[in-house]
Amino acid sequence: MRKWTLIAGTLITVGILIALPLLINSNGKEQVQSKLIEPAAAADLSGFTRADKPRQFKFPADFGAHPDYQTEWWYYTGNLNTADGHHFGYQLTFFRRALQPPDNATPRASDWATQQVYMAHFTFTDVSAGRFEAYERLSRAAGGLAGAQASPYQVWLDDWSVKETGANTTQLHAAKGDLVIDLTLTDTTGPILQGDHGYSQKGPGPGEASYYYSLPHLESHGDIMVGAVSYQVSGLSWMDHEFSTSALANDQVGWDWFALQLSNGSELMVYQIRKADGSIDPFSSGTLISPDGSSKHLKRDDVQINVEATWKSPHTQATYPSRWRLNVPSINLSLEIEPYLVDQELNVSYSYWEGAVHFSGTAAGQAVNGDGYIEMTGYAKSMSGQF
Repeated sequence: MRKWTLIAGTLITVGILIALPLLINSNGKEQVQSKLIEPAAAADLSGFTRADKPRQFKFPADFGAHPDYQTEWWYYTGNLNTADGHHFGYQLTFFRRALQPPDNATPRASDWATQQVYMAHFTFTDVSAGRFEAYERLSRAAGGLAGAQASPYQVWLDDWSVKETGANTTQLHAAKGDLVIDLTLTDTTGPILQGDHGYSQKGPGPGEASYYYSLPHLESHGDIMVGAVSYQVSGLSWMDHEFSTSALANDQVGWDWFALQLSNGSELMVYQIRKADGSIDPFSSGTLISPDGSSKHLKRDDVQINVEATWKSPHTQATYPSRWRLNVPSINLSLEIEPYLVDQELNVSYSYWEGAVHFSGTAAGQAVNGDGYIEMTGYAKSMSGQF
């Protein structure tokens, strides 16, 4: 599911961005200098390709960018441990937003000219220290500042990057302030197509869908630097890649997305789209991935998610779920899920909660546990009608 309209909302809110040099303001935070042109074009989707039916995925080509679609993201999250028990979580996400359809682009001679804007989010959770940090950057896809390519695979914004280093292996790097993360990620499953062979329908209207695949089992190891202290870490990461030309329906206010990596070698992705009346949209769905890489599609009624506790943000005053009971009766799966830290709310261009979680329970009568990530949007402000 992920943020299939967040980047659209961010950029429409600030207008059509044609020039994006990063500046540093007086308090040391990054800001964006933008020029507002043709604001009405923000709502005009004509000329963009839409996700309106299943398509044939081709790899490695589909690891790269799809500029015919208005919105795209590459989403990395992970849980990491040291040998002596320190636990860390991280998120590194790259969003691409097309300013105009490629066929409508006006040729410009400047090397800085672009029709693509990139935004990235980098978060870090240090459980022992009770620390959560969230950072954001924006840049144009010109002059080597930001971009994505399929072969060799890489996606980057400034020095935040994920780059192919070998067969099924990438190097992830992000740094900000006193924090540096360098990880080697090894894919052990290959791409898992979500929804109907990668066609993930989000609503009843034409094009209210995305093309969506995951790399759900990335064996991860490397180093984290926090100030002068270096940690050797290992664990698992998860990657989502989606592209679309879409928006939430008028009665859809947000979503809850779960990516869980079980100790029995299975993975589970579930998202539920919340409607304005408090109900769960029937287009909510998920995927159960077996240890051998086979997958089972889950419909909205296949999954039961009950909220068992809540947390009120001191930053936005939004109230978020903070403990869940998740059941999939057809496979005899029952999990109790809790965040590692209750405050993992990002307050960047848009406020949302995304953080590291842990869980325990049973699967087919056997005890299981594990880690994962959960994303919750639309609690601080409805996502409906913003785009």
